[in-house]
Amino acid sequence: MSLLPLSFLPRPPAPTQLIRAIDPRVPLPIKKRVVEPVLNRTFAEPLAEGEFDALEGRRITLNVEDLGVVLTLSLEDQRLVLTREAGEATIRGGWREFLCLATRREDPDALFFQRRLLIEGDTELGLMVKNLLDSREEGLAQGRLGDWLTRLERMARRDD
Repeated sequence: MSLLPLSFLPRPPAPTQLIRAIDPRVPLPIKKRVVEPVLNRTFAEPLAEGEFDALEGRRITLNVEDLGVVLTLSLEDQRLVLTREAGEATIRGGWREFLCLATRREDPDALFFQRRLLIEGDTELGLMVKNLLDSREEGLAQGRLGDWLTRLERMARRDD
């Protein structure tokens, strides 16, 4: 019995294609169970210090266009939560740009001035959230979120 060479097998989809295919099918309650704890642990200190208070009762959407991922966040009882409601402001861009913002690999202002990340809608709210992300001296590349970001970087290198 002879085996076919591996070159005859179809190439598996790139991780970004997989996320694009799966994310729209994941119900919001499951996303909430995964995303909310990570966000609230990551931002525990600024949340406790009231830095996110301006987001109370407000909504911001993060639209990662090339992955097809859209998350709308709000603040309830000092916790970041995902919501189905439309955001008053949207930060839009590709996942690599969001990765650069989160890890501080590039100047956040440059990402916006070069229009690699865009703020739409209530720009004051969008800038407030951008500045909160930017104020994290070490960026977001720490703990479990940092592990995820490291995996995303590896995916980027494989997709190139």
